[in-house]
Amino acid sequence: MRLATYEHRGAVRAGVVSGDGVHAFPAGVTVLDLVRSGLPVALDAGVLDGPSVPLTEVRLLPPLEPPSVRDFVAFEEHVEGMVAPGPVPPEWYEAPTFYFTNPAALAGAHDDVPIPPGSRLFDFELEVAAVLGPDGIFGYTIFNDWSARDLQRREMKVGLGPAKGKDSVTTLGPWLVTADEFTVDEDGFLDLDLRVSVNGVEIGHDRLANMGWPFEELVAYAARGTRLRPGDVLGSGTCGNGGCLAELWGRRGAQDPPPLRPGDVVEMTVEGIGSIRNTVVAGIDLPPVRPARTRDRAR
Repeated sequence: MRLATYEHRGAVRAGVVSGDGVHAFPAGVTVLDLVRSGLPVALDAGVLDGPSVPLTEVRLLPPLEPPSVRDFVAFEEHVEGMVAPGPVPPEWYEAPTFYFTNPAALAGAHDDVPIPPGSRLFDFELEVAAVLGPDGIFGYTIFNDWSARDLQRREMKVGLGPAKGKDSVTTLGPWLVTADEFTVDEDGFLDLDLRVSVNGVEIGHDRLANMGWPFEELVAYAARGTRLRPGDVLGSGTCGNGGCLAELWGRRGAQDPPPLRPGDVVEMTVEGIGSIRNTVVAGIDLPPVRPARTRDRAR
């Protein structure tokens, strides 16, 4: 089942996507409501038997408004490229590392994506995200963790981050596909085909089963000593084999392909989920950040 949030004629609704288009739930029902309930009980009202709106007539929004968004780094091949020519840090193998990103800065499947202020090294990241329900994983969606690599590199030298290098925008979409649509292998992994292209040229191609940990283990680690909530989003981390530009830059020792520029179109397709397609646009022009003052440490 594909659950979408969309805008049509100025109104925001949630609905079920079928071959005919999107069928609206009753007014006021959100995808997050359905996730929290554990099952899309609103279907009992005969939503699929009601009228539909063609997808060409709606703007797809992020499928839900999540309470939190965690993003992991679960693909070994991606880490290899990011640290090249050095080896993968042994700490990567010990536990599935993640960071928190901004749940208030989400974009829809076809929205324009502005370059963050001050960035000259803008990048995409091809991922899949799991969305939690009350009793485990409710469903999956495509996750593009857009990254300002120059901002990210600077801030992580301070020992914190990523922060402003990541929090400008994350694309989720095109919809949320319920977990019962997928089959995991004997080790608990989803084996889905992942592809990303820029301006129609394929840049990356991987399999989701190449994750170092299955999603259930990412959830279990995130829950250690804390509390998760239905609707929380957990990204897989960027896949390998060209899942982002920075991985290729590390392997090739050059910015090949070049950083994203206004007008570039990034399209991602994940087997069993669908496609998202965003156009990069110029961001707002802000003055430089004022540097910190230095002090003589007088006490």
